[in-house]
Amino acid sequence: MITPTHRTPVITCCLLVFTLLAGATDSHGADADPAMVAPVVKTSPDRRYAEDRRAFQGIPTIERTTNGRLWAAWMARSERQRAPDSHIVVVMSDDAGDIWSAPRIVIDPPGTVCAFDPCLWLDHDGLFWLFWAQSDGLWDGRGGVWCITSEDSQSDAPTWSEPRRICDGVMLNKPAVLKTGKSLFPVSVWGKPAGSSTPSKHRQDLGEQSGANVFSLSYTAYEQLTMIGQVRVPQREYDEHHIIERKDDSLWMLVRAPYGIAESESTDGGTTWSEPRRSPIPHINARFCIRRLQSGRLLLVTHEPPDGKARSHLIARLSDDDGKTWKGGLMLDDRAGVSYPDAIEGPKGIIRVIYDFKRTHARQILLARFTEKNVLSAKPARNTALRMIVSQTGDETASR
Repeated sequence: MITPTHRTPVITCCLLVFTLLAGATDSHGADADPAMVAPVVKTSPDRRYAEDRRAFQGIPTIERTTNGRLWAAWMARSERQRAPDSHIVVVMSDDAGDIWSAPRIVIDPPGTVCAFDPCLWLDHDGLFWLFWAQSDGLWDGRGGVWCITSEDSQSDAPTWSEPRRICDGVMLNKPAVLKTGKSLFPVSVWGKPAGSSTPSKHRQDLGEQSGANVFSLSYTAYEQLTMIGQVRVPQREYDEHHIIERKDDSLWMLVRAPYGIAESESTDGGTTWSEPRRSPIPHINARFCIRRLQSGRLLLVTHEPPDGKARSHLIARLSDDDGKTWKGGLMLDDRAGVSYPDAIEGPKGIIRVIYDFKRTHARQILLARFTEKNVLSAKPARNTALRMIVSQTGDETASR
């Protein structure tokens, strides 16, 4: 069910009005930019979005609500197998991830507009967010972060706000909640030009706005969203950056780069950042995941393939010293074709990592469940579950 909620960020509305006016002369005219139009949120998806209709699925995200419900979302394409068909599928589980529902929400903009790179987030006030990016064609040079929110995501029939556009760019990873109460949104305007799948009149070049950007959402200032800082990594393309608050209150940004991971620091809350440099953390050119755990340790999920290139050997490690050194090493999945991890932690230190496997063949969304003890011992235990299937649409033999 879609209904307005009372916690709509003030500046969000202003941004949406401004961008709609700037991006389209007439919502029905020839010059209208369809990527700037709010899509219909399908809360009762039909058979078009069933598992057996998908030719692609990947780039998953996961979150847990206060009653233990798990939500997952990812990007999918139908049997038409064309980029403008990219849409977002959202499912849920009420039994700790053993069984997952059919699609509960689908975001599928019409025409040539793609919905991609979803992110699920439960903020510290209990508001549940679904973010996604929207672009005319695969990439129009601008993108746009859209969201809907729910105040009752743990109910049998959650109600959702109307979709709204909060800024240019793409936000793949969860915001960082600081000790001050501010939330920092890691939003990227990709370092690549608009592609040929975007009509020429809708291609954008945002110039200096292109970068690993930082937006601040303050709950003590009428929920205003403001861009406060930026890091620009040489040879950058997608960024997919994370922001970690260290124990000394400094901020650490980790950015996807062609050589693996780049890093930068801020000591003024994210306004200014050090010159980015190559991180000593070994990785490939792909998404990784890092987050602070309840114990105070950092969890890191990366690829460590023998050849240093393949999207394989997805492994979890822990740090007690804010990322200076890493311990343990639980192998979550060593097969070629695993990628794009996202992680959450629940009560009793139960960690869950969602990821995809062979997006166009096996087409699996998988889940790993484990604890810090499992990571430190580098081996599964009775409470560990690996390669749990969230969704599978392809040939099961492709996973063997």
